[in-house]
Amino acid sequence: MNRIVVRNILLFTVLILILVLVSFLRGRSPFGNKNSSFASEPKEQITKIEFSSRKEKLVLQKEGEEWLVNSTYPARKSSILFMIRILTEMKIKSPVSPELFREEISVKEIPAVRVKVFERNRIIKTFLVYKTRSNVYGNIMKMNELAKPFIVYVPGFDGDIGSGFILNELVWQPNTVFNLLPSEISSVTLENFADTSSSFSITQTEEQGYILSDLRTRLSGWDSSRIRRYLSYLTFIQFEKWEPDISDEERHKIESGKPAYKIQVQRTNGDNIVLSLWQRPGESGTADSDRMLGKTETRDDFFIIKYFDIDPLLKKRSYFFSE
Repeated sequence: MNRIVVRNILLFTVLILILVLVSFLRGRSPFGNKNSSFASEPKEQITKIEFSSRKEKLVLQKEGEEWLVNSTYPARKSSILFMIRILTEMKIKSPVSPELFREEISVKEIPAVRVKVFERNRIIKTFLVYKTRSNVYGNIMKMNELAKPFIVYVPGFDGDIGSGFILNELVWQPNTVFNLLPSEISSVTLENFADTSSSFSITQTEEQGYILSDLRTRLSGWDSSRIRRYLSYLTFIQFEKWEPDISDEERHKIESGKPAYKIQVQRTNGDNIVLSLWQRPGESGTADSDRMLGKTETRDDFFIIKYFDIDPLLKKRSYFFSE
């Protein structure tokens, strides 16, 4: 075999090795797969997400076609879909130096949220989230305690993804106050404590149809189309968000005073929904002109609701009479 043939074989072999090496390196993360592969890659779909921090724990799990919070409450679909997007699409934005991690996380004693992602009964990803305001993405993440820290983001979304890793079960539940068809409603009573002459009650009966009263006396001359329209508003009334940070002192002060409104809905199945609404203090000490505080009798937690959303129900009794 002459030298030219040998040289060509050697060159060809070297070229093949270089191509294999380049292909291998392209398939690797620049930071190492073990340190930076945060995104979950299920074979079919994510079926369970577990958050834990210190002694707290929250589990989101798919049961049939529905997601549940801690196996008890239905989860808000939009929140689940967004979390799945985060878990499957997130990528590294930039590495974090040991000095920055120490200053922003260690010194401030920010606890980690340990995240476990499951497909059926198999863990497909686990990592740590440190929520921080040191960057617009609201997080520094690690694969484990000894791994390198990174700022992680979702391409196409420039918001704070760190805030999504929340262990408060209220945040994951639907923001729904009323979700009733008119046929499911037996009666509605609105008490206006600032203007008692505007209060009213609507009752549906099989024998007499609608009955409108001023809470004491049955009224006549009202427009049945306006009653039907009013009942249709109860098909979907939602609030903006929960207000979990009210102190016990504030809670006692609010509940010891009369609400601005109370709406009581009796369902045909016998269930009773009572919504109380209070004026919400604004930043300047005056009442908030855009939002109110709300609370139902089914739980002790307050929520914030926009006037825009609840206003259709805050009618005066005169609304039901044609001009």
